[in-house]
Amino acid sequence: MTIDSLKRFILFVVLCLAQVLVLNRIHLFGYATPLLYVYFVLLFPRNYPKWALLLWCFAMGLVNDTFSNTPGVASASLTLLGAVQPYFLELFVPRDAVEDFTPSLRNLSWGKYLAYSLTLVLLYCLVFFVLEAFSFFNWEQWLICSGTSTLLTVVLILTFENFKGNKHAETIS
Repeated sequence: MTIDSLKRFILFVVLCLAQVLVLNRIHLFGYATPLLYVYFVLLFPRNYPKWALLLWCFAMGLVNDTFSNTPGVASASLTLLGAVQPYFLELFVPRDAVEDFTPSLRNLSWGKYLAYSLTLVLLYCLVFFVLEAFSFFNWEQWLICSGTSTLLTVVLILTFENFKGNKHAETIS
């Protein structure tokens, strides 16, 4: 097992535990739920094997489905996100970037990273809440849940990225 795989596995466990034990109990104003485990998908580097990306995403979704009582919703949504992540990443990666470019706030500009994370998190939330409701009868609540959960999740992701960037800057100096 390589160091990269070990780090990825540790992040997998930490995000699953944080989501299941803490974040699933947060429902701001009855609508916004932070779905921080989506951050796991955003961190996959360019040219990562697609089969491995889909496997990681399905496993993350399956663990969250198992402990969150959402049968198949998170795994289907996260697998879809894993399928489209490489294509969205190519939209924001500089043309002269290395083959194993890893998206982060440090490697992309604020605007590009915000657009990248906002796009993928919004797609995830839209699919997640459609599958959870499995109906379009209450579409206002669906839009409110998707929008507020997207904003809350992106704020958390940007906070973690900013903290990670500051910690890296302190290590260098």
